[in-house]
Amino acid sequence: MSTTLDQAFIKQFEREVHEAYQRQGSKLRNTVRTISDVNGSSAVFQKVGSGTASTKATHGMVPVMNLAHSNIEVILSDYYAGDWVDRLDELKTNIDERQVIANAGAHALGRKTDELIINALNTADDNVIAEDNTGLTKDKIMEAFEAFGGNDVPDDGNRFAVVGWKQWSELLQIEEFVNSDYIGADNLPFANITQAKMWLGTIWMPHSGLPVDENDIRSCFYYHKTAVGHAAASDVQTDITWHGDRASHFVNNMMSQGAGLIDEAGIVVIECDETPDA
Repeated sequence: MSTTLDQAFIKQFEREVHEAYQRQGSKLRNTVRTISDVNGSSAVFQKVGSGTASTKATHGMVPVMNLAHSNIEVILSDYYAGDWVDRLDELKTNIDERQVIANAGAHALGRKTDELIINALNTADDNVIAEDNTGLTKDKIMEAFEAFGGNDVPDDGNRFAVVGWKQWSELLQIEEFVNSDYIGADNLPFANITQAKMWLGTIWMPHSGLPVDENDIRSCFYYHKTAVGHAAASDVQTDITWHGDRASHFVNNMMSQGAGLIDEAGIVVIECDETPDA
């Protein structure tokens, strides 16, 4: 095998994995605070409290807000997703085996990124809307919406709600969610129901990886972007080595990432019953 040909194979594979991860990998990474290119085994996110404005006398000192400062440390972990690509098998199949494995590795790492973020969301327990033997109802959504208002969570286009597919189908039965008279024709979810949709100043999206307990109670999350932090020391990288004894390339996709809870006031957990009679 030509050395030049082998390097071309490796470079193309690395590009395909990276593109697949960016295109089809994580659904949640862009919905939280993110730090990239971290040096070290952990990353620190700063949390700043709210300030209060005051008056001052003529020629007096400007009052100091005395903002409360704290920080949250996120520990990074290393993750791998590898597989073999047989040199001659590529000649015997009518599919692009290299692209299949590139997509599979990118999807696996993308799911792991989302899992890290969901695990961080799931540690919030200050604002929980109990399942009450019902699924995702308009009353629960309004309660979460009110909780955000009471906590002064900014309504700045950075609110997100991630729900299970059962809850997504329940959303499609809420008139205010699907009727253009309420949300405008551009935000109708029927155009492509797998995409995120804007409603109540919030981007709603379905996700198959949300936690569900032994009683079929699904935890959904209504949150602000600043409430959770995601850190990456290494985005998706690909290492490909030739093994002559196997006549195959071993493709190893890897990344180093972590996620953590920053501000519980910006997260509402909505519990939804998924039992058949809910």
